Amino acid sequence: MLEIIAQLCGGIGLFLIGMILMTDGLKEMAGETLRVWLTKFTGTPFKSVCSGIGLTLIVQSSTATTLATIGFVGAGILSFTQAIGVIIGANIGTTSTGWMVALLGVKFSIATFALPLIALGSLLKLLTQGRLALLGFVLAGFGLIFFGIDQLQIAMSGFAEQVDLSIFSYHSFGQKLFLVWIGLIVTVLLQSSSAAITATLAALASTAIDLQQALLLVIGQNIGTVATAVLAVIGGSVNAKRTAAVHVVFNVVSAIFAFFLLLPLFNWAYRHIQSIAAWDEVVIVAAFHTAFSVLGACIFIPLINQFNHLICKFLPQKKSGVLEILDESNLDIPSVAIIAAEKVVYQTLIQMFEILRRAFQDGVNVSPKELQQLDEVIEHLEAYLEKIVVPESQQDKQRLTSLLRIMVYIHVLRSDLEGVPYALAIRTQPQIYQVALDFLNILDHYATSLVFLEDSEMIENFKQEVANLKQWTDEHRATLREEVMQYATLNRLSAARSLKLLAAKRWLDRLIAHTKRLSKVLAER
Repeated sequence: MLEIIAQLCGGIGLFLIGMILMTDGLKEMAGETLRVWLTKFTGTPFKSVCSGIGLTLIVQSSTATTLATIGFVGAGILSFTQAIGVIIGANIGTTSTGWMVALLGVKFSIATFALPLIALGSLLKLLTQGRLALLGFVLAGFGLIFFGIDQLQIAMSGFAEQVDLSIFSYHSFGQKLFLVWIGLIVTVLLQSSSAAITATLAALASTAIDLQQALLLVIGQNIGTVATAVLAVIGGSVNAKRTAAVHVVFNVVSAIFAFFLLLPLFNWAYRHIQSIAAWDEVVIVAAFHTAFSVLGACIFIPLINQFNHLICKFLPQKKSGVLEILDESNLDIPSVAIIAAEKVVYQTLIQMFEILRRAFQDGVNVSPKELQQLDEVIEHLEAYLEKIVVPESQQDKQRLTSLLRIMVYIHVLRSDLEGVPYALAIRTQPQIYQVALDFLNILDHYATSLVFLEDSEMIENFKQEVANLKQWTDEHRATLREEVMQYATLNRLSAARSLKLLAAKRWLDRLIAHTKRLSKVLAER
């Protein structure tokens, strides 16, 4: 018996490791696909649901789709209403694992093919880089999944011979609820509904349990999968908590309808419709699993807006939106974490340009509190970027490198903001102030919203205009310095005041030079 339990645990472990490897590889390979799909194909509730299904089929993980959705909601790329549709779709898409197991894993033994897949995947990972290395992860994970299923089947066959599971009857309402509860507990313990459902399918294929028990266990396993989401958002952002709330409500309500409506319907069809009775029982369970989520989608899609208002009412936004974007849960998907960090970096740049604009145009000095808040955001950004794992995807790697280069100039400009009081002195000297106004005109024309930082043509024009201004100031540096000295003489300024004006001119020159270098980095991005 101990040997059977060890083999059962080993089979589940192999399946889980395989799912992790395959999902991580597919997530990295998907990379930009996640962002493109979620930004282009979520215009209506139906499109949002289809996007959730499609992305989950691609990455083979509803958790990955959900985390990507949280990140994009936080970054303002998706609305929460769109996110609800994606999450509903992800719940449908994740049922593909059950179909994969039912149609391949328990229909015939593929352990013989699984081992070469593991070997091939390992070689690709060791000997190649980029997408081929990621493909190695996927192949090795795929092989481990089916090798784990094979071990589960063997263990379940031995388990069925030694343990009589008929004691878990389902004739009364209480007994049915007890089986649902067992399914929930198993999923919580395994922290994976896919692993729990796979174990159920393997037990059914090995006749350790019957069809009715399997269907009741699946209902519990669908409820149990929310435990992972709930645990993941403890201490998380409000967007993460809202997403988990959607997940919980959707699964629980769907489970109630499945228990009282879908389960009797499937039992009746299995007994009275000959064509359905001819199906393999594991296929019926896979179909029930999918129908479970589709039924929930049919209930919730017409009510998405009301659902959105209800969730937002119970979980209102409390914290600064900037720091909300840097959600720790996004770190599980580097491409999403990079997008979130980019959004905060861009907002920080716009805030810095706004401080300069107020100083030059209105003569308003920056307050210590505003600088402190800016420092907190930069500090959070640095800590967040340190946690992002360097992605395998070349495109994501380039985006991360570019972001780190921009961070250098975030620090440089932050240092320049210490000299903002010089802007007040510049306003008193006509020649220098004209240069400041030219710089201000460029900022007003381009650097007033995030749209500018996401438009390559605008960035290129911004770079060119700042470069022209830098060239002009370089050519007229001596002349401007002389005019400052003449102004000081004519207005009988003290030596200290004259030195302050010269220092202000040098500060403005540095500011323009730093902005020019930043614009070059932005354009290269």
